[in-house]
Amino acid sequence: MTTLRLTRRHCLQAAGVFAAALALGPRSLSAQTAARTVKLGVGLKSLNASVINLLIGEALGYNAAEGFTVKGMAVGGNANVQVAVDRGDVDIGIGVPSYALPILAKGEWGEAINFYQYTYPYKWDVAVKPGAAIKAYTDLKGKNIGVSDFGGTEYPVTRNVLKNMGIDPDRDVKWTAVGSGVPAGVALQRGAIDALAYYDTGFGLIEGAGIPFDILTRPTGLPMIGGQFLMALRDRVKNERALMVGFGRAAAKSSAFLLANPTAGAKAFLKLYPETAPRGSSEEEAVKAVLVAISRRVKLYQAPYDGYKFGQINPDEFTTEMALNGMEAKDLSRFYTNDLIADINAFDVAAIKAQAMAYNG
Repeated sequence: MTTLRLTRRHCLQAAGVFAAALALGPRSLSAQTAARTVKLGVGLKSLNASVINLLIGEALGYNAAEGFTVKGMAVGGNANVQVAVDRGDVDIGIGVPSYALPILAKGEWGEAINFYQYTYPYKWDVAVKPGAAIKAYTDLKGKNIGVSDFGGTEYPVTRNVLKNMGIDPDRDVKWTAVGSGVPAGVALQRGAIDALAYYDTGFGLIEGAGIPFDILTRPTGLPMIGGQFLMALRDRVKNERALMVGFGRAAAKSSAFLLANPTAGAKAFLKLYPETAPRGSSEEEAVKAVLVAISRRVKLYQAPYDGYKFGQINPDEFTTEMALNGMEAKDLSRFYTNDLIADINAFDVAAIKAQAMAYNG
């Protein structure tokens, strides 16, 4: 049985992987040269629509309005993002608590801080072949569960869900890494695994490939864990506050835009990253593929908590996840901040919605 234990030392050892990672930059649609290029580290092997609300501000003018242009860098894994942020190789990275909280609990947390929650819980599910005997999470005991890889967020999160139900994720199930996207769906379709644990946009890619599957009904009392965040070095957040606020505001505007008109958002994304379209597809087919991929994700751009603004962080998510894993951190103040949220949300949401509805690509 393969298990994953991540320490800060492991993160630093991943630096060699980061050095060889794929870095993709968008094709800028504006003739205007922004004052600053912001390097965004993403824990993917290649950029895709799962981070659409962090990228389309380039096409919509939101980044230029804040004085920057973004360079999305797919560095291959969440541990690599942590390394890149700690070393200053990227300006901003996507923070994933399932990897960061164990480091915090050991007292080994570095100089990064999460300042904006760009997608909220809960985005993971378990799928089975249509007509399978597995009908509920309780039926997963003794089964072989596929994940994209053991560095993917679905692995620790699904382990926590099973543990919360009284199923030992080490003894009661088998875990198999089956690859990302369509290969994961093929593994399920061919019976190489009994079930597939994955996240929303991943299932969208499988659905877009025409591979059928059934999603198991989520158990009651699902822990609200697994949000994803923007993080940067504390000194950068302090000394380059305007830039960090600007990046967060561009992400918030892009989120509002997508919530108002996902089709327009898909068109903007494809203008930036046409290489992500299915090979040989028409524009209409390419837009549809993006929409299928993001349909579950877009609704998670808004917090599931009353009165929360775009990007506002609920620390209860951290304490809940730590409790599930027998961990504790007495002080979260070095791990997250909401100090930028009010300034990030200083924009006219109605105007962004109107722009979205009028957008023609």
